[in-house]
Amino acid sequence: MFNISADAQISPEFLGKYIGKHKALVRNRYQPLQDAYENRYDIYRLPKKPGWKTDNRVSINYAKYIVDTMSGFFMGVPVKTGSDKDQVKAYMELLDRYNDADDNNAELSKIADIHGRAYEMYFVDDSGNIGLSHLSPLTAFMIYDNSILERPLFFIRYYKDENGVEWGSWSDSTVVQHFVNHGSYQWVDEPRQHGFSGVPATEFVNNEECMGLFEGVLPAINQYNKALSEKCNDVDYFADAYLKILGKQVETDDLEFLRRNRIINFVGDTDGELTVDFLQKPNADATQENLIARLERLIFQISMVTNINDENFGTSSGIALRYRLASMSNLAQVKERKFTSGMNRRYKLIFSNPISRGHRINKIHNGTIIPR
Repeated sequence: MFNISADAQISPEFLGKYIGKHKALVRNRYQPLQDAYENRYDIYRLPKKPGWKTDNRVSINYAKYIVDTMSGFFMGVPVKTGSDKDQVKAYMELLDRYNDADDNNAELSKIADIHGRAYEMYFVDDSGNIGLSHLSPLTAFMIYDNSILERPLFFIRYYKDENGVEWGSWSDSTVVQHFVNHGSYQWVDEPRQHGFSGVPATEFVNNEECMGLFEGVLPAINQYNKALSEKCNDVDYFADAYLKILGKQVETDDLEFLRRNRIINFVGDTDGELTVDFLQKPNADATQENLIARLERLIFQISMVTNINDENFGTSSGIALRYRLASMSNLAQVKERKFTSGMNRRYKLIFSNPISRGHRINKIHNGTIIPR
């Protein structure tokens, strides 16, 4: 996310500077991706057409379809963890149940598919147990040092309460501290030890470039929505075609009424013959359908996610299905390697906390840990 000198010191001014940079990144990159996933596309923000023109706004939420399809493919089967040591294995199972790890992993995968990265924060909760929670890059970010290893230096999370006041916390490898923004950033408590041997957060990424799953095809999705909306406008046009009147003058006072009711009046020499019928523009249906079909193919082709609802998908042979799923499988393998790295850091941090070490030395009875 951000790379700075390892000697940097945290301060209210430091927070203001980097939170400001992050908010600009959210505004320009992450929020548009979140809007697309939640079906808030550019088509709904285009200028309105004049009131007498048809102005349909239709969107097909390919962003959500791509993300949900990949999430099901990647995390449909829960992640399995284990250990050769019974005490460690039992504690990991207890930890996963306590924190709903399967749901947390699925949400991490979904957030990373939307934004290209997701965060997981670790803490000791009010019950004295290790807790973990997934976070979106809309409200959290990591700062790394500028060495070749890019070690985590600070993790910062912020949010607004019901009164619009901004609160948050920062942590490094030793302490965590909370802050509030009342026009300027101020500390609300003293730094306290968090007990983890490192910054208590992990960044999960989809790929080295931290790109979202549909980020590269979002312009095509916007164009698809625009083309489909214009197609709907044409359908309305043909349903409410203009009426033309030849051979008789229509009064000027009636023009507004006629336009509102789709009537065109032409005056000319028609030898006294009165012509009244409907005016139709050339039909570009084939061109529109070709554009829509091509955009749909490109959306799935470039995103590398298979359209499992394609009419030919269910009738394909086993070998054909294997080739159709090859791109998505390759994409999932890249993501799996990145997630494995993130989970290695997760358990390294969790087991470094004294609470975890205390659980692991307790006796095990009938496959469960006896609480202290």
